Amino acid sequence: MPNSPEQFSITPDGYAPRLKRLRQLSRLLDNIVNIPGTKVGIGLDPIIGLLPLCGDVLGLLLSSYIIIEAAQLGVSTATLGRMVVNVIIDSLVGAIPLLGDLFDFAWKANNYNIILLEEALKSPQENKKADKSFIVVFSIGLFFLAIVLIAIPMILLRILCYLFTGS
Repeated sequence: MPNSPEQFSITPDGYAPRLKRLRQLSRLLDNIVNIPGTKVGIGLDPIIGLLPLCGDVLGLLLSSYIIIEAAQLGVSTATLGRMVVNVIIDSLVGAIPLLGDLFDFAWKANNYNIILLEEALKSPQENKKADKSFIVVFSIGLFFLAIVLIAIPMILLRILCYLFTGS
């Protein structure tokens, strides 16, 4: 997603700096380095996801920032819901050891969310804007998802320990 003038012209001038910052964050998380000879990019999200326990939670928090900014920009609840689903998929599958790490390289939730945000900002009059309660509910859900992300690897490790040692 290059930073072309056409992309900024779809939004009021006040949105341009925020949108640029969100694009940069998305690029940092999903595509900061391209693998030579391919169109595949790797970002910080799959790399920090390799950190045991806290890596997936940190990735979730960084991805959630894009959603919170989108809500403040007045994106519809339906669009925010799709953005949340992208992050939930990324976070829950990403929490599974090994499989999740491979999945993080392929699933670019932040890029998808930026595309959704840009599409929503093209026609803001068609959207029913999210209210403040969305951010409250989202924050509570984020807290519980963070707990789940910490619990999943611990439960899987406990099961593996039981299978190999019997205790």
